[in-house]
Amino acid sequence: MRDKTAEGKKTKQRGDVRDLWRLLLAIVAVVAIVQELRKPPGERTWHGKVADFVPYDFRKPTMERFRLAYWNPDGPILSAKALGVGWAPNFGAVKRLIGS
Repeated sequence: MRDKTAEGKKTKQRGDVRDLWRLLLAIVAVVAIVQELRKPPGERTWHGKVADFVPYDFRKPTMERFRLAYWNPDGPILSAKALGVGWAPNFGAVKRLIGS
């Protein structure tokens, strides 16, 4: 018989990690928006990096940006998301590394 207490603790820990991750992403998104709003209106690009590390892009998404983010065999394994904050898995680069 399984120990329901241990199983419950694991589930709670996973939930806590997810909640922390969501909170961090929300904070980075707010920082990115504030960063853009501090620029004069003509200089706002709505894409860039927070602390020169975490990418963000709040522009209207295009198919080209989705393709570059998620299927670019010549790009890095992790690329900036086509919309939002953080990184996207580049499946084209993964396929290239696997060699299929």
